[in-house]
Amino acid sequence: MKSSITKLLVITLTGLFLWGCTSTKNSTMLEPSDIAGMIESHQFHFIAEKMNPLRGPQRLLNSYYDLLVSKDTLKSFLPYFGRAFLPPVDPTQGGLQFSSYDFSYAYSKNKKAWNVTIIPKDVTQITKLYFTIFNNGSVSLQVNSISLDPISFQGHLEKVG
Repeated sequence: MKSSITKLLVITLTGLFLWGCTSTKNSTMLEPSDIAGMIESHQFHFIAEKMNPLRGPQRLLNSYYDLLVSKDTLKSFLPYFGRAFLPPVDPTQGGLQFSSYDFSYAYSKNKKAWNVTIIPKDVTQITKLYFTIFNNGSVSLQVNSISLDPISFQGHLEKVG
């Protein structure tokens, strides 16, 4: 009797563990042609999953952080951990929260990835956003600033709209 209860308990706990390890993302796999279309049309949505501050360990992001790129708008809602040489006056504007309507956009392609460089011209804090977008839809983003330590993010692409 005790042996069957122990077996049932082990099977139940194993099942719960495996169920907890499954991904709950509803993202669809992107084809390389989809990724090329998004980059060439200047319209993609970056979803951040991990953050790598210059000082300190990598951090997994539990909340929803993103950066939206379209032909005429750049909207960022990303967190920031690191040294700020000039902190924001408004404490609600912490992190990398900004909108830009005047920016340069350049891209290139190599064998493994796309490289996209965005330079906002109407945002004084951010000097450059450098994306490395891989053919499977995963993305690495480096953010350079004049008043903050550099920071990088890992995540994935989603289609706009």
